[in-house]
Amino acid sequence: MSVHRHGGDDCKGACCLRVSGLGVVAEGRTILRSIDLHVHCGQIVALIGPNGAGKSTLFKAILGQQPHTGDIQFERSGGAKTRPLIGYVPQSPAFDRGDPVSVLDLFVSAAGTWPAFLATPKALREKVRGSLARVHGEGLIDQKLGSLSGGELQRVLLALALEPLPHVLMLDEPFSGVDVEGELQLLRLLDELRRRYDLSILLSTHDFSNLADYADKVVLMKETVLKVGAPQEVMDSPEFAAVFHLRLKEEG
Repeated sequence: MSVHRHGGDDCKGACCLRVSGLGVVAEGRTILRSIDLHVHCGQIVALIGPNGAGKSTLFKAILGQQPHTGDIQFERSGGAKTRPLIGYVPQSPAFDRGDPVSVLDLFVSAAGTWPAFLATPKALREKVRGSLARVHGEGLIDQKLGSLSGGELQRVLLALALEPLPHVLMLDEPFSGVDVEGELQLLRLLDELRRRYDLSILLSTHDFSNLADYADKVVLMKETVLKVGAPQEVMDSPEFAAVFHLRLKEEG
């Protein structure tokens, strides 16, 4: 999988999501401080860090669900600034395997324009099929949610997050509960989507095995940003070793 590199870390009039000086304090405790982050359109950026590092809090702040200091802006090519339209894929929820709710039911309920307990009009069904086709998942439309594999469920949630098409796509631990083949398929799909729609993609992960294959940039976090750079640069850094209690190989 090729990686879409972008020169420099400043937006400089390019299309990008810009987070500047972001901080979060809750119940007298500092959760995040001085977060500076750029995610350019067409770029995949991976957030890594230990549990409790603040990754989910940062997602909530960008989504507008967490009070914060600092600034979050989406800058279009040419310098126009706006609040971004964001698509969000949460950590995979669990569905009872006996639950009768189908993928179609989920989309109809999310749209909120038609009662899910009534027969779905043909036009609405075709609209849902079109949304699923974006992620090559149209064949899942009548599947029960409880019967989906981890990879299939992520594909469905991704299709839902792309309706309507956002400026920024955020995924919280998208590889959790997904087998190796499903993870590779999801990575190829994300690579396809960011190129097709020029999306800014921001994801959090504890899986470092494929970072170098799909991420343009890695952000190492623990309350603040400790290290930003190409995947191997970050994983070879003293900051990474300190956070994950590793011993770097001695030179020589």
